[in-house]
Amino acid sequence: MKIATFNVNSIRSRLPIVLDWLKQNEPDALCLQETRVANDAFPERAFEEAGYRAAFRGDGGRNGVAIITREPLENVSTGIDDGGPRDDDRLIRGTLGDIEIVNTYVPQGQGVDKPAYRYKLEWLSRLVGFFGQHYTVEKPVLWCGDLNVAPTELDVHDPKRIEGHVCFTPEVREAFGRVVDWGFVDVLRKHHPEPGVYTFYDYRGRHVIEQNKGWRIDHILTTEPLAERSVDCFVDLAPRKLEKPSDHTPLVAEFEG
Repeated sequence: MKIATFNVNSIRSRLPIVLDWLKQNEPDALCLQETRVANDAFPERAFEEAGYRAAFRGDGGRNGVAIITREPLENVSTGIDDGGPRDDDRLIRGTLGDIEIVNTYVPQGQGVDKPAYRYKLEWLSRLVGFFGQHYTVEKPVLWCGDLNVAPTELDVHDPKRIEGHVCFTPEVREAFGRVVDWGFVDVLRKHHPEPGVYTFYDYRGRHVIEQNKGWRIDHILTTEPLAERSVDCFVDLAPRKLEKPSDHTPLVAEFEG
């Protein structure tokens, strides 16, 4: 079983890259974020022609999420159903075999002095209740996506300079940690504890890939029963090196069974 996550930064702009990646890698599931397309404009047929099914939600704004699968995704739903803002275009989930997949595009936060930053902290806090309401740590649950958090100093190329960014503040790291403490294992760190493994390379920098000036803000986390089945987790840098790439690149996890 191979499951990947990829912030495509516009599925219409990145569709050839995504389709080529699917053909080369043949994942069982690919979770997409920042699709930036309304439901009626999502390129569903292109995925069907590639042998995949697509579950998606978007309103044409900057958000939008999708789960692309070989086999039908069951029990599909969107949003956080706790009485607050649902944000259906930021969370989509479903069942693939015995695995519960939750794909999220966590708010970025804009700036620490912005209301969007407080909303990000609240959003992460709401996720703790969301997971407790819908899932149990005894079952195989996978949470992935662009989570807009670099959890430790190992996850940014220059922690002293980056400290205070909305994806790397003590508050954000603590809020993210509380979600992880619900019962998740960081699958990449299980297999690759070393520094310098990144999923995001800013467009604005020069030679950022060659100099490995990146961030790890895209994640695949699982409950312990699924983490025990993981055999590898890795970043695929190839799509980031193509023409007109996303500023993110795929993160892939492989599991037994």
